[in-house]
Amino acid sequence: MPVDRELPTAEARDLLALARDIAVTELAPRAAEFEERGEFPREVFRTLGRAGLLGLAYDEDYGGGGQPYEVYLQVLEELAAGWAAVALGVSVHTLTCYPVAAFGTDEQKQRFLPDMLGGELLGAYCLSEAAAGSDAGSLQARARRDGDSFVLEGTKAWVTHGGVADYYDIFCRTSDDAKRGISLLLADAATPGLLPQPPERKMGLRSSPTAQVVLDGARVDADRLIGAEGDGLRIALSALDGGRLGISAVAVGVAQAALDAATEFAKQRKQFGQRIADFQGVSFLIADMATGVEAARSLYLAAARRRDAGKPYGPQASMAKLFATDTAMRVTTDAVQVFGGYGYTRDFPVERYMREVKVMQIFEGTNQIQRMVIGRHLTRD
Repeated sequence: MPVDRELPTAEARDLLALARDIAVTELAPRAAEFEERGEFPREVFRTLGRAGLLGLAYDEDYGGGGQPYEVYLQVLEELAAGWAAVALGVSVHTLTCYPVAAFGTDEQKQRFLPDMLGGELLGAYCLSEAAAGSDAGSLQARARRDGDSFVLEGTKAWVTHGGVADYYDIFCRTSDDAKRGISLLLADAATPGLLPQPPERKMGLRSSPTAQVVLDGARVDADRLIGAEGDGLRIALSALDGGRLGISAVAVGVAQAALDAATEFAKQRKQFGQRIADFQGVSFLIADMATGVEAARSLYLAAARRRDAGKPYGPQASMAKLFATDTAMRVTTDAVQVFGGYGYTRDFPVERYMREVKVMQIFEGTNQIQRMVIGRHLTRD
């Protein structure tokens, strides 16, 4: 059932209608098959790029859509209702464009952004390592200056699009300085010594490859340093606020799909001579699901509107990510319950929805980390 949205412009309404049409006709019919095979749908991202959906939040001067973040996020939500892995990919790609758009020089913006935003290239964000997940400042991959280039050594972990990306945002240590020891380099996928490993074997989102990336003497030109040397951690943390809102929208999209599926099933499934939707236990369950989805959507949109207004929004992004992903986990679990035994089979999509949203409570900062961020903001002097 289409969501009743309040959108700022007629153009935004057209974008949402386009996203919904793509989700219904192109994404949802293919999702289960690709997930079962663990196959990455590269051509889908080219289609989204040609439709202008891979650069919505960025400046039109560089090929972006020039849309407010609140519109971009609702497009993500619509895509997620059709195929979570694709919406996640759009969110991650948008995240990878942010450092160049926000911290790049004019020359770097003109050089890199048009292909990034136009959909010809797909990005990956290499921040985490095996021993540096929530504690991003402890990463150990290194970049050593050698003339007009940097030589990279180490291993990055949990890289979405690892092995299929065209470029990689690589955060690495350029000094031992505790606060300014990390820098960001933009590496082409064809760089010798940049070696994606086989994808992880995951519970869900199997059509979105997640892999380690080994850096074995990978040489990256110094003019691909984004921001100043030592600015990497500041750039990463700044980018993650927007990324958390992206994950919030994706989680809400999957939760909405689960709610719609459960509602339709409850109206059609009969037991004891009546629809199961007419039993109070089921109707109350669906009511709670709907309330959670609506609240999560309102929370991420409120944070996005603060971002669009140029106001600080980091704590609100953490609140949205925390609430939306916890809500999606509960809603998808309850959707399986509404389906009963059918919900535990792959004949219906709700079991896939439940597997997909679990990781959303973990990546882009675990929900325990979000609680720390929120708590520290509220209790600092």
